[in-house]
Amino acid sequence: MEYTIQKLAGLAKISTRTLRYYDEIGLLKPLRTSSSGYRIYGEKEIARLQQILFYRELGLPLEKIGEIVTSDTFDEGKALQEHKRSLKERKKQIEELLTNVERSIEDYEGRTKMKDKQRFEGFKKNLVEENDRKYGAEVRQKYGDEVYEKSNAKVMGMTEADYERAQKLASDIISTLHLAMEGGDPASDLAQKAASLHKEWLTMYWDKYSPEAHAGLAQMYVDDERFKAYYDKEKPGTAEFLRDAVIVFTGMNQ
Repeated sequence: MEYTIQKLAGLAKISTRTLRYYDEIGLLKPLRTSSSGYRIYGEKEIARLQQILFYRELGLPLEKIGEIVTSDTFDEGKALQEHKRSLKERKKQIEELLTNVERSIEDYEGRTKMKDKQRFEGFKKNLVEENDRKYGAEVRQKYGDEVYEKSNAKVMGMTEADYERAQKLASDIISTLHLAMEGGDPASDLAQKAASLHKEWLTMYWDKYSPEAHAGLAQMYVDDERFKAYYDKEKPGTAEFLRDAVIVFTGMNQ
């Protein structure tokens, strides 16, 4: 069955503008163009659009999605199985957070007493599983399974105070970087303070710290679009500035 751009947009619940943009960047080309100039999509294009929307739901940038779906090694069946696994993980995360909310309601109504540790259990599990879904494969490849699992164990062992401290550090790193960027010097005192805060934040997650690993991670923030998007969200160039500051901090520029 074939669809015009308007009908496919209605079917997929997206705009025709989105489909035209996907065509412009080469992500999703129509099967053909009608004599009237309308884009026409067939079964193969519909299947690809489904994959694109799945990956968008998982938070991948369009450039990364394009690399995946246009690869010669792309396997639609395996991709669907991976989507199924990811969605099951997300379902599990939501169920755990719902359980946490239900316990909190019972505590509020005086029907039970919730321990402080229980209040944050769901959030910590969600953090670990969300990070694994987004970045697990890359981090495991770069640092190994043992290092990755030890890091997850540290997260699950965090106290309420540890968790709040880690969240505050993450925020302080970004705000300090933005201030340091105004001077433009990654070797400045303010930039080095940001790098030091980043090291402090890392040690809350890493079982063992090393300058080499720190510098390597900072480089990955620049190389991986998902990390880069996180740091550059408020101010473009933040990921590169952090990388440069960390290289100075760790002495890897010697």
